[in-house]
Amino acid sequence: MDLGSIAGAVSTPAYCFDGAAFAERARLVRGAFGPGVGLCFSVKANPFLLGMLPGEFDRIEVCSPGELKVCERAGTDMEKVVYSGVNKGPEDIARAVSDGVGVLTAESPRQYEMICAEALRSGRNLRVLLRLTAGSQFGMDASEVRSLIAGRALHPEVHIAGLHYFSGTQKRKLSVIEKETAMLAAFCDSLREEYGYRTEWLEYGTGLAADYFSPDADGAEAERLNAAAPAIRALSERFPLTVEMGRFFAAPCGTYFTTVCDVKVNEGVSYAILDGGLHQLRYDGQLQGMQIPVITRLGAPDGEERLWTLCGSLCTTADVLARNVPLRGLRVGDTLAFHRVGAYSAFEGMALFLSRDLPQIWLLDENGRLRRVRDRIDADGFNGERKEGQPA
Repeated sequence: MDLGSIAGAVSTPAYCFDGAAFAERARLVRGAFGPGVGLCFSVKANPFLLGMLPGEFDRIEVCSPGELKVCERAGTDMEKVVYSGVNKGPEDIARAVSDGVGVLTAESPRQYEMICAEALRSGRNLRVLLRLTAGSQFGMDASEVRSLIAGRALHPEVHIAGLHYFSGTQKRKLSVIEKETAMLAAFCDSLREEYGYRTEWLEYGTGLAADYFSPDADGAEAERLNAAAPAIRALSERFPLTVEMGRFFAAPCGTYFTTVCDVKVNEGVSYAILDGGLHQLRYDGQLQGMQIPVITRLGAPDGEERLWTLCGSLCTTADVLARNVPLRGLRVGDTLAFHRVGAYSAFEGMALFLSRDLPQIWLLDENGRLRRVRDRIDADGFNGERKEGQPA
């Protein structure tokens, strides 16, 4: 389905997430890393893509009780779920175990103890990945991981299946991934030498960068993926490996539609006011609209071309989506489509600021069928007290 047809069906502002693009990205990664590397999709990048999850994915990572509920509603195969997250309480672990989640990560000795306690309470032998820190609040020091490995026989109710490691996102330097994969291999070797522990599973988040402002984003990302492939394959030949990513899988799979509501010239600058804004549209690395993402103006352009500053509907000078965008004959009522918004954009903005409605969300499946999965939501209901008997 073309952009014009989608724009004609939706009520702006709206997101549309493309299942065919999602499947193509999964196939691209599978082709680069080879069949021996498992693929894991991080739900935090875009929970709505669960409804169109391609078969290439072996695992689904969730990081919160809410994301676990999203998986429950989506009918996700819970055996595929890796329940991660720095903050898990006993009730969260119990729910995950009740759901039949395949593996839980332990981000601290305390989390490990809670998982052991739930294993005893439920009478189930639980699989755990110990998360190794990359120098942040996530995971545990190597010394803590070693201590849990050394004492694993004390907790036969829990099976330590392997390690989880993720150091950050938007990595552009191949040397970082090469360094991390070499470190993980050496660490696993040391666990075997010192404790007789064989790592059955490595869950590694590459954090490969997605490009938002390049006219050849697909080419740049494919080049980055292929450059990282030898290090990934080498690690997978040593240890069973699953590569976990969210942004890289999801970024190219979304489009944000917004309508021009007003146009004006202030002190020589041409402004277009849109019915969306930065509370709904966010590109990683974009500040004050100084970088121009890929934007399509729908409809036949006519008139003179000029440079436009595209602003949203919020009462803040920070609500600038892009500056100096060359557009011809832009007028009130025109629809603009912002591309590559499939990851995080719909979920990281200040969604409730000014009590603006939350946008519609549409899914376009691999067969070209468009369906609305969320209508507009009145944000004012979240932001103020509503007394009994007052109208919605």
